[in-house]
Amino acid sequence: MRGRGLKLLFAAVLLAGCAETKYVPDGQYLLDEVKVTVDGHNRDITPTRMKNYVRQQANAQWLSVAKLPLMTYSLSGRDSTKWMNRLLRGMGEQPVIYDSTMAAQTCNDLQQMLRNNGYFDGRVELWTKAKGKKLKAIYKLYPGEPYYLGNVDYQIADEGIVSLLQLDNPKMWGLQTGQQFIADNLDRERKRITTLLNDKGYYRFHKEYIRYEADTLGGNRRVNVKLLLAANKTAGGVDTLHTRYKMRSVDYESGSPNDTVIHLRKKVLTESTYIRPGDYYSGSGLQNTYTHFGRLGAVKYTNISFREVPDTALLDCKIQLQTNKPSTLSFQPEGTNTSGDLGAAASLTYQNRNVFHGSENLSIELRGAYEAIKGLEGYSNQDFIEYSVETRLKFPRFLMPFLSYDLRRRVNATSEVSLLYDLQDRPEFHRRLVSAAWRYRWTPLDKNIQYQLDLIDINYVFMPWISKTFHDLYLADVSSRNAILRYNYQDLFITKLGFGFAYNNGRIALKTNLETSGNGLDAISRLIDATQNDQGQRQVFNIAYAQYIKGDIDITRNIRLDYSNQLVLHVGLGIAYPYGNSTLLPFEKRYFSGGANSVRGWSVRGLGPGKYKGHDGRIDFINQTGDMKLDLNAEFRTHLFWKLDGALFVDAGNIWTLRDYADQPGGKFSLRELPSQLAASYGMGFRFNFDFFIVRFDLGMKAVNPAYADEDEEHYPIIHPRLSRDFAFHFAVGLPF
Repeated sequence: MRGRGLKLLFAAVLLAGCAETKYVPDGQYLLDEVKVTVDGHNRDITPTRMKNYVRQQANAQWLSVAKLPLMTYSLSGRDSTKWMNRLLRGMGEQPVIYDSTMAAQTCNDLQQMLRNNGYFDGRVELWTKAKGKKLKAIYKLYPGEPYYLGNVDYQIADEGIVSLLQLDNPKMWGLQTGQQFIADNLDRERKRITTLLNDKGYYRFHKEYIRYEADTLGGNRRVNVKLLLAANKTAGGVDTLHTRYKMRSVDYESGSPNDTVIHLRKKVLTESTYIRPGDYYSGSGLQNTYTHFGRLGAVKYTNISFREVPDTALLDCKIQLQTNKPSTLSFQPEGTNTSGDLGAAASLTYQNRNVFHGSENLSIELRGAYEAIKGLEGYSNQDFIEYSVETRLKFPRFLMPFLSYDLRRRVNATSEVSLLYDLQDRPEFHRRLVSAAWRYRWTPLDKNIQYQLDLIDINYVFMPWISKTFHDLYLADVSSRNAILRYNYQDLFITKLGFGFAYNNGRIALKTNLETSGNGLDAISRLIDATQNDQGQRQVFNIAYAQYIKGDIDITRNIRLDYSNQLVLHVGLGIAYPYGNSTLLPFEKRYFSGGANSVRGWSVRGLGPGKYKGHDGRIDFINQTGDMKLDLNAEFRTHLFWKLDGALFVDAGNIWTLRDYADQPGGKFSLRELPSQLAASYGMGFRFNFDFFIVRFDLGMKAVNPAYADEDEEHYPIIHPRLSRDFAFHFAVGLPF
């Protein structure tokens, strides 16, 4: 029955592909394909770019092969009263009927785009090819040679503006002789001058005061351009100079209908305001004020208005603020599933967005979790219990001495302190974690850059109890066989100092992070000649401390192919090196590979290090970690239909150790063996895009397996694939990179 159902579904999809013209009226055509071609090699006139100006596009395709949205729509019947037909039509896309009027308008639009880019002699031709009820439209562009700017002249009657913007010096002009004539460049120059004047007090100036005169006479492909900045006109039509305004006052008032008090300190209000009495009016200052008040969690709504003082060049500013309800209490239940062990968790969070009347955000979260563990033998208790309490206090500004007032105002910054206590009771051991952190995050105004400084990050991990069974099985051996296990089940101090940098402009995303640990404690321990444990590690308060340095870099390149398709390339590299008081990295700082955001042919922590092959499923989650990680990913993403997107991907990468550990044979990094130890996988994914979050399903297959020591394994499973051995399924929220 199951196989028969799949055959019926396949037949239905095939029939829908043959019936794409089912809803195309007689005498009309389905717009089956739209193509734009460009004659010549013009870097600024490309088919991909010009296709964006085509008014009527064909139905969406997946991988330029299947019109799945149209096929889905075609599966529906003509009776719109049936819910199934309505569902199929809602999920699908109705056929695009060729419109000759829109095609003619497209030709005019493309012609205008050529002219706007300086191709005044360019022309556009439309070719159509019809077959049955389907039609292919081809727009052929013949740009020719572009025109360039000849003589450029700025004519501005207002000497005050000329002097203020230094426009008497031609080098300060945005338009220069020899530049290609591009209409957008002329408009950008209008906006540039307008923005500069708005920032220097010209409150009422707008770009319509600036116009151009152009002359193409001479036949030498040169356009003489004259920029004219018109004078201001009074109500009686008399030309006057443009007025440059100063601020007389800045006042604040509550925008809440039932509350006349603004529950924010005066200093917070003034530090968030970039319009000050005595200064000239500034458009950028206005925008920065909106931005800063919008970042304050205590503020719900901001409205800024100006009033001209009669018979003066002064402005009064009024800032209306409506604040949020300060305190909230939320409860969030969740289900858990760890390797088939089912459980439940819940968190209760209290939040105050204005605890000290400076928009400081205080949150206190209580969390509890329970999981029934199966399959463990020799342990008295078979359950996992976790309780934690975490407190965070975030300030919407720098809390750091010796920073200048101007520097504080040039960035959007937050300062955060956090405290955490976590209690975990497992059948094998009891684990406790106490952590404290102080960090800063800041972004320069009008930049796509973010910085983070972890000034203090202290973690104290201690094990108050370890079961005799677990100790005898894994920790009692004094040889190096279980060195990684023993290191991760002893009391440990981790003190981190870290710095991070991130850049994202929508096309390229770059993230880097550098951290180091234990240097301060090492200096203190040497100064006081601290005692050492039986493994030769120095101790502070009879507790060993970790010492390492770790660096990560992550680069993502997003290439938009067209409206529905994009290619995303990703490279991730991380290296961590233990030194001084440590020969091993703490488990939390080690790298792992595989899973939904790495090499997707393997399950999480199922790959590496190197060609290491795990044999003890109970402890491989520790052994399959390393000091170095490399991820290489390429993913083609496309919109299918409704809210469903698809993806095809190829992944490569692995993890390695930097030292030769006995319990991780074959795991040490070697440049010579790098090609043979790179794992690779391929697969496809489906994503439900609900705008505010994305649910992702990825299906990965192993292609190259560096750990093929067993007879059942293949070095190149792409040649001899086996679903039971090489397939991995991943469920996740959000995109992988």
